Amino acid sequence: MSLHFRNVGMPNIQNISNSNDYHQFLVEIKERIHRSRYEIAKIVNHEIIQLYWDIGRNITEKQQILGWGKSIVERLAEDLQKEFPGILGFSSRNIWYMQQFYAEYQGNEILQPLVAEISWSKHLVIMAKCKDLQERQFYILATKKFGWTKDVLINKVELKTYENYLLGQTNFDKTLPDKIKKQAILAVKDEYNFSFTNLLNEHSEYDLEQALIKNIRAFLIEFDGDFAFIGNQYRIEIDEEEYFIDLLLFHRRLQCLVAVELKIGKFIPEYKGKMEFYLNILNDRIKLPHENEAIGIIICKSKKRTTVEYALKDSKKPIGVATYSLSSTLPENYKNVLPTPEEIANKLIDFNIIDLL
Repeated sequence: MSLHFRNVGMPNIQNISNSNDYHQFLVEIKERIHRSRYEIAKIVNHEIIQLYWDIGRNITEKQQILGWGKSIVERLAEDLQKEFPGILGFSSRNIWYMQQFYAEYQGNEILQPLVAEISWSKHLVIMAKCKDLQERQFYILATKKFGWTKDVLINKVELKTYENYLLGQTNFDKTLPDKIKKQAILAVKDEYNFSFTNLLNEHSEYDLEQALIKNIRAFLIEFDGDFAFIGNQYRIEIDEEEYFIDLLLFHRRLQCLVAVELKIGKFIPEYKGKMEFYLNILNDRIKLPHENEAIGIIICKSKKRTTVEYALKDSKKPIGVATYSLSSTLPENYKNVLPTPEEIANKLIDFNIIDLL
């Protein structure tokens, strides 16, 4: 007796592939794989950092106990490369970095718990470019929180993001949602360097705006790579009256419009009211439904910090006030207004360290 089977009610592979259920299933599997790869990468990074830490500790201890000199590093590098040919990471230079890594972070109750939070290459950038303990802490935490690549980290250090975070005058903490306010604070500098414009000290607001437009690439680099240019003298009309925003930008990560007003004199409180007016219009008439609230940046030739604090104190709109210089070096008084070590520590706590770990 022969049996005949029919594929009753079984969808063919083509029907499965075209179904919504399968597409949702595929999305879920892809997300699971991505999460797994990320977790594996974290585990691998943790093991590499722990290995380098242990090598740095062992070298340091042997030098202290047995009196070994610097030549141990060269000898160790040579022997390890023979034992593990083709495996990178055991050059004499990198082993020197391991020893430095251990020597500078061991016993430090702030930095030691953070060592496994970022990759080795990013640690090397921070060790080379940042000598201050709290500056290193800031960049480790920010790199972890915002997922900065090595190149982005280098750019952030060169743009003096740490100093601008400490000095920046914005009301973003009170006016922006938690999901973007920390990133927004880092996006606005306290002092912008417009030396690329080649302007003389005597210039008009029109001269400044035109010089920035002519050097738009350098301007956006100075602002940050996440800013995109929309237009200058951006026209808005209310009650048959025309108004013009000096520069309108868009921040890709914050997903918001950024209105920039340029002033060649000192900051005065009246500028805040005009910016609030612009932001209200941008939010009601220009921004798209999926975008966050627009933010404003007022850039002046100079400012009195207490005046800015009072001007922004009760504002409901997110506004930052910065200055600009035509010199490639920071003014001496800029360094003198950095917070005390205690104030810096408190500000780093406000940066939400617990959430970063």
